[in-house]
Amino acid sequence: MSVDPDERRTPRRSRNDLVRATLEILDERGLSELSMRNIAASLGVQASALYWHFPNKQSLLAAVADVIVADDDDRLEDDWRVAALTEARALRTRLLAVTDGAELVASALALGLGGGAAALRLRTVFARRGFEPDAARRAGAALVHFVLGHTAVEQQRAQARALGVDMADADAADAVAPADEAAFELGLRALVRGLGADEHDVGTD
Repeated sequence: MSVDPDERRTPRRSRNDLVRATLEILDERGLSELSMRNIAASLGVQASALYWHFPNKQSLLAAVADVIVADDDDRLEDDWRVAALTEARALRTRLLAVTDGAELVASALALGLGGGAAALRLRTVFARRGFEPDAARRAGAALVHFVLGHTAVEQQRAQARALGVDMADADAADAVAPADEAAFELGLRALVRGLGADEHDVGTD
């Protein structure tokens, strides 16, 4: 069997290589530039080579979402409220660390393809607090959705300012509905308090 000389010269790329390259392009150029062609070019391979590891672009982005939300820190706070706040803040920090991180993770999570580790960690927090399984799942999802939505707005406005796009509109939007750390903290604390006060969802106190 003959082998194309170009194929012999093309270095083999692992699944991790693809995920790492995708994450780099995402951070440098944003989600709009995240095409399979651009990813392949950054690795020096043909776009078709990417499909050895991922059947489609969505599955590749899901793997990137998993990397973004991954967190090996085993937090053992005794107070469930502190644990929930800490997990939510850590998620926001990870999302903000990558250009369009919130938008990518939200898309993967919405399709059930990836990015679910943060919701699972928060579900565990509420389960320890005494929530029934379904209630713990919904409570964890409520916090994740809040973090994703708020952080996506933060990132969009920050990028608009960095690009000098619609600055007046962005400033006006901030004046009406601020999307900053203070607003995040206010909403986060209110949500956690509300979840804790709903005794209908709590099995034990």
